[in-house]
Amino acid sequence: MFKESLDTAVFTTKYIVEKKSPILFVYHDDDGSWQFHGPEQEISEDDMRLISLGEMIGLDGSILELSGMPKGFEAARSSKESTWKVASSN
Repeated sequence: MFKESLDTAVFTTKYIVEKKSPILFVYHDDDGSWQFHGPEQEISEDDMRLISLGEMIGLDGSILELSGMPKGFEAARSSKESTWKVASSN
């Protein structure tokens, strides 16, 4: 389970929240914040959404595999069925 509370705000996009796009990229930023993105390339500020970590887990429970990912790391996969590949983003 994530160290952060399920009420913690996380960044994502309208494509994941509203259009059910798969989560393919996860960033655990150096400041401790989390970002969850799909395959969409052209993301504007208007496309961004702020939801709770609990809501994000509800959309895709496979992100629980990344709960121990250190700050400054990122994870990617090619599809929702693929294995996460974790690497340092620095």
